[in-house]
Amino acid sequence: MYFAALLARTEDGWEASDTELDDVETLSDLADLAREASPDDDTVLVLIEQEDAWFGVVRIDGEDDPRIYVSDAAAAQRSAYGELLLTDELLGREPGSDDGPDLDSLDLDGTEDGESEDADDAVGDAGADAVPHSPVGDSRILDDLGISEKALRILDAEDALGSIAEALGAAEVLETVR
Repeated sequence: MYFAALLARTEDGWEASDTELDDVETLSDLADLAREASPDDDTVLVLIEQEDAWFGVVRIDGEDDPRIYVSDAAAAQRSAYGELLLTDELLGREPGSDDGPDLDSLDLDGTEDGESEDADDAVGDAGADAVPHSPVGDSRILDDLGISEKALRILDAEDALGSIAEALGAAEVLETVR
């Protein structure tokens, strides 16, 4: 189960809106969606979480490039929304490189159709090694909003978005869209 919300900073405080990410295919699409939430080029945060497994924060300040923080890259990689956030740059890879398993080098002899799980295990293990089970991205993404790098890194995925919203003074508005 996923939850995604936009928090837009305005003159009157934070405004929250529930957001549907089904039509979002790229990080650029996500940034455009966030910019639409704030016509005055104010700060917009996209908060995403998946059932206590991981959370992500995308920060858009006007036309600047999005800044991203993901609490557990390997967990996020296993989800469609997480894959949006895990860019090559964020993972420290050359753009366009595929550090995942080389399917051509695996001996797929027809057993991949369900006769044996060995091929599936080889693919899963190789892919999991390419992405760390740790935070990635800009851990100082919320420093100027009162949430330090250290505080962000120790947040538990189970209640991270609530803790972030509370620190921002936006807990009530986030709860209205939850």
